[in-house]
Amino acid sequence: MGFREVWRERGFRWLYGTRLASQFADGLVQVGLAAYVLSPENEASAGKVAVAFAVMLLPYSVLGPFAGVLLDRWRRQVVLVRTPLVRALCVLGMAWLISALDDSDLYLVAALVVLGVNRFFLSALSAALPHVVRGPELLLANTVSVTSGTVAAFAGAGVGFLVAQAGTTAVLVTAAVLYVCASFVARALPRDGLGPDGTESRETVRNVVSGMVEGARYIARRRPAALALGAIAAHRFLYGIWLLMTILLYRNHFPSGFGGVAVITTVSGAGYLLGAVITPPAARRFGKDAWISAMLLAAAVSLLVLAVPLREPLYVAGGFALGMAAQGVKLCVDTILQESVADEFRGRVFAAYDMFFNATFVAAACVGAFALPPDGRSYAVLGGVIAAYAAAAVTYRVLSRKDAATEPSSPMPR
Repeated sequence: MGFREVWRERGFRWLYGTRLASQFADGLVQVGLAAYVLSPENEASAGKVAVAFAVMLLPYSVLGPFAGVLLDRWRRQVVLVRTPLVRALCVLGMAWLISALDDSDLYLVAALVVLGVNRFFLSALSAALPHVVRGPELLLANTVSVTSGTVAAFAGAGVGFLVAQAGTTAVLVTAAVLYVCASFVARALPRDGLGPDGTESRETVRNVVSGMVEGARYIARRRPAALALGAIAAHRFLYGIWLLMTILLYRNHFPSGFGGVAVITTVSGAGYLLGAVITPPAARRFGKDAWISAMLLAAAVSLLVLAVPLREPLYVAGGFALGMAAQGVKLCVDTILQESVADEFRGRVFAAYDMFFNATFVAAACVGAFALPPDGRSYAVLGGVIAAYAAAAVTYRVLSRKDAATEPSSPMPR
């Protein structure tokens, strides 16, 4: 069985098409938002950039666990048709607000709606897939869909950087057109063919909240899981401060300006890819706990050597190393949680983990907004990030080794 069998499913082709169009537009919107915040005409303070981070991440933190509750009540085909149209209208509203009211921050409200609605769209895609692809092909279909959607978002961002030369409005209008296209593609799907079909679990909002609380309590009782979550929280917080610093440096200090953001994003993405390749064999060889500590220490060393000089080429190389470390930590933490959490608690634990993962990043942006100057140049903040990465590496190694004898880590899945 292969992708040819999956592609023969007519429903999969339409579902795949609406995903690609929508996620390509998502990449455009995110670049459009960044282009406006970082534009030379716009005085982008650390606080304003932090607000933009919050707008992009909070919908995924707050709405994510509750999306499934509503999707078990609404026709998913209707969700796939209507949510792109809502986003198109909001994106056009953002374009008008930016062009007509240049000093207004109301566009952030429209961006919040766009990204919040997008959470329902992506969840509807996942919930609908088993209705169009069944049996052994489902895993392949899911892998292809999610991976292709991520590639489409990156491609949209790349095109967005080019279109941004004509202005932020051009980027947003292009995204709106693609959202409309995604809606029209979804119309080809059967209205009652994507569920819910009455067999899905119909949780209440109250159950979701109580489930996340139970998941958090469960983590607190499982030391390996709690330590892993602490490691990823420390990393996400420090990475968030570094990323805010990076945006301000490219906005107000480095000569390449906004175009340099595309370069360091691409280089950091390559670091993520390398981290995904080397982490499984390294974690099997040295153990996940040791590899987490090594990656946190590598982040500290790379920032000390490559970021402290505040020279752009070296700083970009530091972005590569930090991307590799970030992916290495996350893969190991995900695996530790999967291995150390009982199946009946796994969904609740990962719902709490997802909210915590994004909320920690937003918290870092808020702290950075107060601590960083407008041009991002702060050796004190950068030194604090480096010291905290090193302390996190040592602390995690010491605490995890205490548990090694009683709860040894399992090998990394192949």
